[in-house]
Amino acid sequence: MSRARADEEEYWHSSKFRAFTFDDEDDELSQLKESKRAVNSLRDIVDDDDDDDDLERVSWSGEPVGSISWSIKETASSSTSLLEGRDSSLQKGSSSYAAFPKQVSSYSLSSLFKGRNKLPSFQCLSDALSDTGVKNYAPELRRPKAEYKDYSSDWSPKDTVRRMQRGKVCSLERFRSLQDKLVLLDEAVAGHDGNVITAVLIFLKRTLRREILFRELEVRQVALCHLIHFLKETGEQKLLLDLLRFLDRTEEVALSQYREHLNIQDVEKRREFLKGCIGLPFSAEDTSHIQDHYTLLERQIIIEANDRHLETAGQSEIFRKYPRKASILNMPLVTTLFYSCFYHYTEAEGTFSSPTNLKKTFKIPDKQYVLTALAARAKLRAWYDVDALFTTKNWLGYTKKKAPIGFHRVVEILQRNNAPVQVLQEYVRLVEDVETKLNLATKYKCHDVVIETYRDLKDRIQLTAYKCKVERGSAEEEKINSILNNVQIRWKN
Repeated sequence: MSRARADEEEYWHSSKFRAFTFDDEDDELSQLKESKRAVNSLRDIVDDDDDDDDLERVSWSGEPVGSISWSIKETASSSTSLLEGRDSSLQKGSSSYAAFPKQVSSYSLSSLFKGRNKLPSFQCLSDALSDTGVKNYAPELRRPKAEYKDYSSDWSPKDTVRRMQRGKVCSLERFRSLQDKLVLLDEAVAGHDGNVITAVLIFLKRTLRREILFRELEVRQVALCHLIHFLKETGEQKLLLDLLRFLDRTEEVALSQYREHLNIQDVEKRREFLKGCIGLPFSAEDTSHIQDHYTLLERQIIIEANDRHLETAGQSEIFRKYPRKASILNMPLVTTLFYSCFYHYTEAEGTFSSPTNLKKTFKIPDKQYVLTALAARAKLRAWYDVDALFTTKNWLGYTKKKAPIGFHRVVEILQRNNAPVQVLQEYVRLVEDVETKLNLATKYKCHDVVIETYRDLKDRIQLTAYKCKVERGSAEEEKINSILNNVQIRWKN
């Protein structure tokens, strides 16, 4: 009777839902039961079978799986079997067919039907982390076997070029003989990929003697052009000159040597270098350019020394009013001409800094000279010099304004330099095309030119419409009214 009552109390205390009690919850038996309930609840969530709670799991001995007595027996039996296995292996060590210890089954009766392996029990978290007996059955993800051949040496020249075109890493060191290297170069050229051709050429440049490389490239013009361009880009001047001399390209050799002056910063050394370049085998046209370059630099050195002295001493008014912003050394010819027109416009032709001397020495065309001089004098607002620039005399002594660049461009340059309306109107009147003249006069508000043009065209409608664009009571409005009231004008409309 007392046993039945004890079982009944055990049943109620082991139930999933138990009532509140004042019993002490800190004893180890209660903690073990709580852990068991937590594990069973997790298994209930993972299991797909909802009727698992109704089944009682038992071992082969008939004891409930997970009870304390079952855990003690399982631990004891596993340790005993391991010790027996070790003893038997020591006793039969000389035998080639030594008996292995029998492994304790880690499957319970329910797990055999569920298809779930029972996890081993660990004393603490460190035991679980340090356990090496658990085997990982995750499949190993291997790279494709084709990728292992990237670094192998069994690729043919054609396959190597194809893989290089796809961006694969390929070693070219396996191509040791000259024949293999030339076949590789031919395959690269046939692939029409500049990057691959350049990569192969770098390999050949590093592994072949210059004489052999030059001789083989002479009959392969595509690869030769790639190598010449590569040497120019990388600045390997010595190898480039050797290659051009081998190919007997004398003019290219001279031009390559001439380009070296760009790397010379000292002015005196650059002048001496350019003087030595004059004797190089250039063409006739290039020789004149080299001579002009040397002459220009020599003249710039003289002008720079003189102007620096004048600016430092404060002897020139124009240098005090408009200080120099930069040196004239190594500047282009047009910049030098603008500088001379700005600071030395009134000097005699015999001086090195005279604009007319520069024009005559370097054969500057009239259009270029007029454009440069106009920009320089307009910037100084020297309108008298601008007027004199376009005034010419014929053999009878009559003066006439003439612009080799067209007066419409003169008007635009003057307007960019903030020329007054009176100066603009004078040159707008000189524009020959009527439509262009009207557009410029309207754009820059040259009212007198617009009014006179409509009067000459005898266009009463346009003149009346333009009257609304001028100010009321201004001189332009009075001029329009006087023209409209003139009965002697025969209007077209």
